[in-house]
Order: sequence, then structure tokens, then C-alpha cells
Amino acid sequence: MSYVVLARKYRSRNFEEMVGQDHVVRALTHALEQGRLHHAYLFTGTRGIGKTTVSRILAKCLNCVGPDGNGGITAKPCGVCTTCREIDADRYIDYTELDAASNRGIDEARDLIERASYKPSVGRFKVFMIDEAHQLTKDAFNALLKTLEEPPEYLKFVLATTDPEKMLPTVLSRCLQFNLRPMAPQTVAEHLENVLAKENVPVEPGALRLLSRAARGSMRDALSLTDQAIAYGGGKLEEPAVRAMLGSVDRRHAQRLIEALASRDGPALLAEAEGLRSQGLSAAGTLEEIARLLQQMAVEQVVPGALDATDPDTEAGRQLAPLLAPDETQLLYSMALQGRAELSLAPDEYAGLVMVLLRFMAFPANGGGAERVADRSAAANAPAPATAALQARVAERARAPVPVPPPMARPPAPAVARPVAAAPTPVARPAVAAAQPPAKASDEPPPWMDEAPFDDGAPAPIRVAEPPAAVAARPPIVPRPTVAAPLAASAPAPTSASAPALASAPAVPQVQRTALGDRWAEVVASLASANVITALVRELAMQAELTSIGPAEGGGERWALKVERETLRAPTLAEKLQAALVAHAGLNVKIDVSAGVPEDSPARRDAEAAALRQREAEAIIHNDPLVQAMLAQFSTARIVPGSIRPA
Repeated sequence: MSYVVLARKYRSRNFEEMVGQDHVVRALTHALEQGRLHHAYLFTGTRGIGKTTVSRILAKCLNCVGPDGNGGITAKPCGVCTTCREIDADRYIDYTELDAASNRGIDEARDLIERASYKPSVGRFKVFMIDEAHQLTKDAFNALLKTLEEPPEYLKFVLATTDPEKMLPTVLSRCLQFNLRPMAPQTVAEHLENVLAKENVPVEPGALRLLSRAARGSMRDALSLTDQAIAYGGGKLEEPAVRAMLGSVDRRHAQRLIEALASRDGPALLAEAEGLRSQGLSAAGTLEEIARLLQQMAVEQVVPGALDATDPDTEAGRQLAPLLAPDETQLLYSMALQGRAELSLAPDEYAGLVMVLLRFMAFPANGGGAERVADRSAAANAPAPATAALQARVAERARAPVPVPPPMARPPAPAVARPVAAAPTPVARPAVAAAQPPAKASDEPPPWMDEAPFDDGAPAPIRVAEPPAAVAARPPIVPRPTVAAPLAASAPAPTSASAPALASAPAVPQVQRTALGDRWAEVVASLASANVITALVRELAMQAELTSIGPAEGGGERWALKVERETLRAPTLAEKLQAALVAHAGLNVKIDVSAGVPEDSPARRDAEAAALRQREAEAIIHNDPLVQAMLAQFSTARIVPGSIRPA
């Protein structure tokens, strides 16, 4: 007896054997049990998910006569009567399958209409099944419309298509539509396990996972790939053999590539890409595996612990999740998906793969790409004495004695004074909104407001087109005096009684400054200015607070850092920061990172300075004589909150 392929041998014979289409099975079962039968059905969905199988089962349900020959319409065909066996063998005279891919013209449609005029020969119903119905010509569809809408009571139409968008709306409106869904990999794997158990084929769990993913929701493709894998593996399914047959990329390659991208390690990235080329692994498969791993990382970042702990494929996702920020994970995921479509355009698919991965490295986590590239080039081309001087300076500052502040005393923030002859800090132009008074028939045109460009860094005067009387009554423009004033923590209030409060002034972050914080801020500033720390390592240094310095085992010092963000507490980031302190700052230190809310970090100091600059800029605008005159002249005028920006 000739061999029957698995896809045909294990095709479902009834609704109980259908896998992954419970929503369709339930609806059809209830309709058959209640006798609510439609005259035309449309099954849609991708290839190999059961459209033709459902059509054959439905035909058996309509025509089954039972083992004793006295059965009627049923949702559970017996499978042993002549009708069921002939439909399974594709030789039942009253069940016709028409392939519209090769029989798509009006002549075939007219032949079908002519055959529809005759009653069934042996069964209760005559069933016409049109596969790939979207390929019928428009004339063929129009010829079938009348019969499709009002067929004889003994005729049922079943249409199947992979592209319902190409179906005529007039046809869709005459059919009861069911959308068959692609099956989940877990569902496919369970069905394959049952089939292989019946075939007595030994299989490894990893091989099942590879086959179920490669099927992409199609059970027929899964069974066909299983047939091929059995032949390739000599009667057994082992993960290495199945991976080689499918050309799948080992997850460890994707893991190493993501680690290189997270650390911005260009040499390691190029070395791994060259390794993929030497092993002949697919570039598209590499990007697919990277995307799958990034998806698991994103789930772990948003909902820690949500990944299935029993699935060995999720372990890498849990380990790599802390290495990238959530926004970086999403960016790299999008690049991996888009990059697969670009591989065919590249002169070489491995060169295309490298370009896709290098594209992510062109978007540093902090700062703009062009500035960081320029800084990196400048640092690389700097002479050796400058590097030595940097190391000596940082080491000297770090080894300086730490003054202990008195208890409950807060060191004063450094004050910044402007020279007397210098102009005030340039600020962005504020938006001043004024409501115009109601106009009369005899009035001049209402005033309108515009903004002039800056001149020498001072706020621009606001031009107002007004009637002559209003111009004469307007107070003269008095130049703003330039005085030296310290940058206070709270800006002075507007002098005019009519001026509103500083609504847009941000709250100044409270920084509990410490001597250890001063030392850490100097070290971080030196490393960052030399572009020694980048991406997440720089973010760790900026967000951390130096809480203590003590002796370390084996010599040197142990610096304790406190960081609130969990993703920054990854051991790999701490190791890279420690290496930067040792190699580039000349410090013999070891880093310990713990969880906690920092009160004195470089990032909080920067935020405090930015808030103070914002308050000063808003005070300059509110105290400007011209602005005050405008606010006094127009009672409803106001400065739009948020429109003032420091230069």
C-alpha cells in the first residue's frame, strides 16, 4: 500500500477532531442541531487551517444516514455509512469541489448553474464547494448571484477563500461568513505530539517547538514539515536536525547580538555577524529570532514574571530584559521587523543585516546622534597627554579628603552671579494673549499683536498696531537696567500689581547636597565630558547617589551607590561603570549598587539647575517694563503659561 502523507492521513473527519477552530465548530454544531441551516457559507482564512476540511464535514453532516441507514441531519456524522466514507474519499456524486484558481471563467459558472437545476442523486442535499472563490471573474460572480441568493431547497453553497477583500460585496452579503483563525504554536505542538505518538516517532520537545513556530498557524504546513523532518532525521525528530532542516537561527546568536547592541559594542556585533556568515545561517532568520526575543523582553519589562517559566525559550528574555530600556526595546523591535523587508534590497544579505543592527547603534540612549558621534571622534583623536591629564585630575579629585558637614546642616548651593556689564540671560519669546475690546461702527480697527526678533539677547519688544490716541497714551518704553543678581532659588515676584503669578514656574527639586555627592558629581562630569560612559552606563551614573566609601577586600575602596530604577541595577551595567572608573579615572574602586531613592544625584542636581534657570527666565519676562505696560493697558491680557523658555 502506498504511503499516505500525514496531512491527509490525519485530516479531521468530524467536528470533535477539529483543532483550534472552536468558534466555527460551535456555531455550525448549534445550527445543525436546531435545523437553522443557511443556503450559502463562506469560510475565510490563511492556507492550511481547515477551510476545505470544514466543508467536507458539513457535507457529511447534511447527508449522513447513520450506521443503520435511517439517520438524519446531524452534527456528529457516523463516519461508517456509505455517504461519509465516499465524501472522505472524495468520490460522492452529490458533493462537488470546484477549484476557482483554474476554473474561474463564466463557462464554468454556467455549467455549475445547469447542474444545480437537477436534484441530488443519492443524498438529501447537493453541496457545491468553490475553493479560492476570490479568483472567479466578475462575470462568473454575476452569473452565480441569482442562484447564490435563492438556490433550490436541496442545494447548499460553500465558498472558501484566503482573500475575502477581493470578493464582491454582493457575494459577501449573500453568505454566512466564518473566519478561521491561524492556530497558536502551542496548539500546533500539542497536535503534532499526538500524531507522532500514533506514528511511534521519537521526538524532542525542542524539535516540536521549532516545527510549530515554522508552521505559522497552519496545521497542514506543520504536518508537511513534520513529514520532511522525519525523512531528514532518519525516522526521529531531534532539535539540531530540525533546526538545520528549517535553517533556523539558534537563540544564542540572537542573545549575543542583543547584548552587543545594549552595550554599544561594535566589534562584538561585527564578530557575531561574521560568525553567522561563516556558518551559513539566514540573515532573515536572525532578525526573526531577534524580534521574537525582543517581544519576550518587552513583556518581561512591562509585566515582570508574565513569561511562562516552564518554557525554556523564555529564559533568555528574562535575562536580557534589564539590559535595555523599554523604549530602546521597542525601537530595536521595529528595526528588526522593518529590516527583514530591506534584506532583499541590499547587495548582500549579511551586509544588510549589519546595517540594520548598526542603525540601532546610531541612536544613543542619551543625547543626539550627531553630537555624540562628534564627541566620540574628538575623544578618539585626542592626544595621549590629554588622556593622562584627565586621569590624573579625576584621581586627584576622587582622593581628596571628604569634609564632614555638621549634623542637620545643609551645604549652601553655589550662587552664580552675572557680570554687571553683561546682558540678562536670553529667554525665548513669551506668548502674550490679549482680548480686544468690542468694536463699534465708528471705531478704528481693533489692535493686533505681533512679536519682533530678539536683539542682543534681550526679550523682544512687542509691537502693537493701535489707533493714534492709543499710541499717544501708551507709556514710554524704558530700557531694562542690567544689574548683577545672584541666581536665587525662588525668583522675585512681578512688580506690577496687575501682573499674574508665575503660573508656569516649575517646582524646584529638593536636593540634599552632601560632600559625597559633590565628589560623585565631579567624577561623573569628568567621565561624561570625555565620552567614556554612554547609554545605560551613563544613565546609571547620572541617576545614582554615592552613599558611602569604605575599604574593599584586597585593597582599594568600595563605593556604595543607590539607584531607584530597577533596569539600571543590572550587574553588567555596574561592572562597566566600575571598569570606566578604574581604566579612565585611575581609581581603584569596586562598585556596589543597591535599591533606593537617591536624594543627591547628578541628575537631580541638573534638574534643580534647570528649574532655577526657568524661574529666572520667567522673572525677567514678568518684570519687563514693556510687558507690564501691556498687561496694565489690556485688562484681559495674560502671559500664556509654558511659553517662556530659557535660551
